[in-house]
Amino acid sequence: MFALIGAIYNMATPWNLWLVFTGTLIGIVGGALPGITTTLGIALLTSITFSMPTADALLMLMCLYVGSVYGGSMTAIAINIPGTPASAATALDGYPLACRGEAGPALGLARVGSFIGSILGIFCLAGITPLLSAVSLRFSSVEFFLFALLGVVACGSLYGEDLAVKGWIMGFLGLLTAMVGLDEIHAYPRYAFGNANLMGGIAFIPVMIGMFGIPEVITILSRRVEPETPPINVAVTPKYREFVMRLPLILQSAAIGVGIGIIPGVGEDVASWTAYAAAKRTSKHPEEFGKGAYEGVIASEVANNACVGGAIIPLLALGIPGSAPAAILLGAMFLHGLRPGPLFLIEQPEYLSYVSSALVYASFAILILGLVISRWILIYIVRLPQKVMMAVVAPLCVVGAYSLNLSIFDVTIMLGFGVFGTIMRHYKYPAAPFVLGMVLGPMADGNLRRAIMLSNGNPLVFVSRPAAFVLTVIVFLFLAMQFNLPQMLYGRFKRYMKQ
Repeated sequence: MFALIGAIYNMATPWNLWLVFTGTLIGIVGGALPGITTTLGIALLTSITFSMPTADALLMLMCLYVGSVYGGSMTAIAINIPGTPASAATALDGYPLACRGEAGPALGLARVGSFIGSILGIFCLAGITPLLSAVSLRFSSVEFFLFALLGVVACGSLYGEDLAVKGWIMGFLGLLTAMVGLDEIHAYPRYAFGNANLMGGIAFIPVMIGMFGIPEVITILSRRVEPETPPINVAVTPKYREFVMRLPLILQSAAIGVGIGIIPGVGEDVASWTAYAAAKRTSKHPEEFGKGAYEGVIASEVANNACVGGAIIPLLALGIPGSAPAAILLGAMFLHGLRPGPLFLIEQPEYLSYVSSALVYASFAILILGLVISRWILIYIVRLPQKVMMAVVAPLCVVGAYSLNLSIFDVTIMLGFGVFGTIMRHYKYPAAPFVLGMVLGPMADGNLRRAIMLSNGNPLVFVSRPAAFVLTVIVFLFLAMQFNLPQMLYGRFKRYMKQ
């Protein structure tokens, strides 16, 4: 805590404050604009901040992350169009409140709820990360491979729109894509097909921009009719007593957000829906949910912002992102020479307090900017036609891919994966597991091969250690639950007993 207080004090320079408010403002605007998701916003800003000093780039990216998760609540409440998937649950009660003339109080609830959720998530980040990092020093290659596998399986299960197997397919395709180039143990070329450009592997940023940016551009530009924007009430007047009355709900939602954030590959949208369902289940008036309940807005916004701190905990301690935006953030940290993982807090301990203090400043920035600019965002920016926005996003995608190595080959990669991502989106194959698989690919590949070599090919190595055994069981439970194996075995057991 002393280190965190010192980092907060040292960060209070005019330049850092400028970066904080600029990054948060970009995040709020990007989150409020439908189609500019948190993941895409971080991807685009990563390419812009590539030439900046590491500390400055990390500060802006953290602030954009927090601002974007909050910004999606504005359009969710005002026009019933969540700017980000994390704000979808907010729209269920936020828009009915706006329709009955309470858009201002609803926006105030979202803003203060986001602030409280972020602050609680930061305390968990500062307290849990060192403990998890200390425990992770006892892990071997087997545990790290299983952690990477669990992240891909969990992300695929939760992001598959109709079938979990579609998410798993995309996750494992991401793992295969990460293996292109020279392998890290013997430097043997894999999947390069004699192409010198592929010997160094496929760059992460062009793939990320292609998978998230190009499909969004194509989808929106292909619409024949622009969605209508209903009238907006922009009087932003929060009711702070609503939070004092619902302190248990806030703590419950924050705990859910942090807990889900720690699970690899899940994310803010799952945290938001889970907290919303828990709030409805524990409410004295569950029939009011979906019709304009303050509890619904508070639970959703506290959880999705607390999840930001939770998602960064495994990112720093294990090198495994807790959400899709955190996966992009991990790639950005790699580009700037940072290597999150078990040794991160030993080699570069100052970055834990730096990241935590950046999130503190971002939390206060959304509290201030949300009050100041809500009216202008809702009046001018939100009413911008989506096709005009995509006309700006498309060139940014090309510039972002090219600026990494000043290579046309990277632009080709970006466009190729953009077409691939568009086709996969049409058939409801999610992009998030693919990107997560690509981020975790080197970790899974290297640790799996080391574990097999050290055990002389003995498959029992995956269950010989307590942590490895638990992780293996969790992975199999994820697979079994998606195929309804427990119910099927129970049904067969009942039929056998009857016979």
